[in-house]
Amino acid sequence: MDFTIRAVRPEEYDALGEVTARAFLDDGHLDFGVDDAYLRLLRDVARRAAEAEVLVAVDRAGTVLGGVTFVAGGEWADIAREGEAEFRMLAVAKGARGRGVGEALVRACTERARRTPGCRRLVLSTQSRMSAAHRIYERAGFVRTPDRDWSPLADMDPLHTYALEL
Repeated sequence: MDFTIRAVRPEEYDALGEVTARAFLDDGHLDFGVDDAYLRLLRDVARRAAEAEVLVAVDRAGTVLGGVTFVAGGEWADIAREGEAEFRMLAVAKGARGRGVGEALVRACTERARRTPGCRRLVLSTQSRMSAAHRIYERAGFVRTPDRDWSPLADMDPLHTYALEL
């Protein structure tokens, strides 16, 4: 690997926020475009890092390639139940795709979940049209859990859910 996965640093918050926002915007994953309220959350890495664990992928030059938010309880968990951890907001910069960054971020979350006391399962939510992400999750051993699909907004298509038994 020509990149490192580690905890995000304060000086990287803006860069990771922009990588995450651009990934969701440019790939058409925000229903309301630049007016989408979720866009503010995607960009607010400082808040996420204060309330959850945010991991970043950086190359040797220190360029932010992508990131993810790992949650083991607390308000950032959307679907995690007792004995489960969750990850959210996985994003990889367009120019860094195809290098294994997304898979490495998923592996890092899996490792953290395995080290979390009492954690038996890692879960996630994803949009139905995020097919490249689905392939990453399935290669990593996640399986669809359609009984847990949900929608955060009444006028939004349901999110697909996946789980990995640890």
